[in-house]
Amino acid sequence: MGSTGEYESQRRVPVPPSKPFLKSLQARLKETFFPDDPFRQFKNQPISNKFLLGLQYFVPIIEWAPRYTFDFFKADLIAGITVASLAVPQGISYASLASIPPILGLYSSFVPPLLYAMLGSSRDLAVGTVAVASLLISSMLGKEVSPTENPKQYVQLVFTATFFAGVFQASLGILRLGFIVDFLSHATIVGFMGGAATIVCFQQLKGILGLVHFTHETDLVSVMRSVFSQIHQWRWESAVLGCCFLFFLLLTRYF
Repeated sequence: MGSTGEYESQRRVPVPPSKPFLKSLQARLKETFFPDDPFRQFKNQPISNKFLLGLQYFVPIIEWAPRYTFDFFKADLIAGITVASLAVPQGISYASLASIPPILGLYSSFVPPLLYAMLGSSRDLAVGTVAVASLLISSMLGKEVSPTENPKQYVQLVFTATFFAGVFQASLGILRLGFIVDFLSHATIVGFMGGAATIVCFQQLKGILGLVHFTHETDLVSVMRSVFSQIHQWRWESAVLGCCFLFFLLLTRYF
């Protein structure tokens, strides 16, 4: 028993010394906002190198462009064709969800990937609009200005809303507040994605049934009321064409 107690006393882990409050707070803030320690490459560097490293950090194309080869170009060409085949029809459809001209959807499909190629750091990412944001813009701004009666003012409001959304997102990125997403539970994220998919599916009934006037609301009751209150305006040609394209999209998943 004596030897066992002596062995346990030797194996006992010492308690780390307590840190002052300011140092502990500084360490926690650094771990939260800068877990990747982005400033480690600036240590013990001359001012000229620090400026160049900082420019490469914010504009990554300056770093990888001199090492760009023809093999990279072939891979990027295939990736560009793949993304374009998805982003072009997606941008047009999302523009219709937001009740704005389709040409703006094409701009939103081309400009963001071009900017991200110069300012982004991920090689496996497609940047562009999303369906939920398009529906929210249409539902919120449609209550203030009609996109059919006053399209110019409506488009100006859309530009203003997207500008401030971009400023807000850029601020979150600069302040490195992405950790806020960790406070969202898995059930909340799954429920949001499922609800968004349901809303997008029901909004497509406008095009499938060939309806001209459709609700700007995103709840299920308003959409169903808008659909079944216009039964006399349903067009079987649009329904057949829409079902054929839907069958084609589902079928091509297996080829």
